[in-house]
Amino acid sequence: MELTFGGANAGTAAAQREPAGPLDVVAIGNALLDVLVDVAPERIERAGLRIAEMALVDLERAEQLLEGLVPVSEVSGGSAANTAVGVAALGGQAGYLGKVARDAAGSTFIRDMRQAGVSFRGPAGPAGPASATGRCVVMVSPGGERTMATYIGAAGELGPDDLDRALLQRAKIVYLEGYLWDFPLARDAMRLAVDLAHANESLVALSVSDPSCVERHRSEFMALLSEDVDLLFANEAEATSLLGSGSLDDVARALDESGVVAAVTMGAGGSLVVAPEGTARVPAAPVATAVVDTTGAGDLYAAGFLFGLARGADPETSARIGSVCAAEVVTHYGARPVADLGALVADAGLMPASSR
Repeated sequence: MELTFGGANAGTAAAQREPAGPLDVVAIGNALLDVLVDVAPERIERAGLRIAEMALVDLERAEQLLEGLVPVSEVSGGSAANTAVGVAALGGQAGYLGKVARDAAGSTFIRDMRQAGVSFRGPAGPAGPASATGRCVVMVSPGGERTMATYIGAAGELGPDDLDRALLQRAKIVYLEGYLWDFPLARDAMRLAVDLAHANESLVALSVSDPSCVERHRSEFMALLSEDVDLLFANEAEATSLLGSGSLDDVARALDESGVVAAVTMGAGGSLVVAPEGTARVPAAPVATAVVDTTGAGDLYAAGFLFGLARGADPETSARIGSVCAAEVVTHYGARPVADLGALVADAGLMPASSR
């Protein structure tokens, strides 16, 4: 199966009119096309992939994984991009920095982000097989668990020279996607973004992204926590691996000692929030229908949390906003919200006063 998406002229319309003033969140991450397929766990295991984790693959391998399968959905994605879209869907002001190629998928990615209301300044690299827009094959198992095989492509070529400093200077919070730490140029770009955020007195948030990502970069992530990061996002497996802790109580103590504000998600078990105000367990929001696909649950939780903090909510309330957003995205395929997130948060009585 050829991994293409969108027409040749997709996204070539005039640049969006962007609002002036501060941005709640500017996210930096892998700009990817998500291709979702339903698969049995046995097929994932036969492919040599670890269920519920992300593996890096080349473009040929990604195409092999899709042989004989019919995609359920093809949509622009990437973890941090999903979070930026979630912030915009809540009524926030969001920006995004990532890199795509000058191909159909790249044009579609740019169009999708701008249509979602996100200020996108993604530099486009040269067209060609060596720098095609990144793709992520998302294999959804019964029960909604997802396993990802990612061809990074142009996304991994993001470097310091690609950062839009004017956009970063408007950010209340700069949100970093841990997946990018695999690529030297992108790592340098994120270090520069951290320096710029500190110079502008912006908060720095980090998502460690995946257990395998933690395994590869544990020491560097820990150094970031001790020196540069104000907010940490991780799921339970990632947090215990990162901190070398065997229980959530140990994780909570370690995070409290680090001084960062942290949100540790636990799926249906809700989330653990560690902040100067104290440690709290926040229940998961009720899911309106059956869980269909957990792709993007963590991304949308982060969107709600970041939106809440940027608009003046305390960490526990921000976690509750995140839980509402996560509960919406698991009810359908894909990592982008379908329902009106702002209305859902308002109905739950959680909308920050500055956003009403």
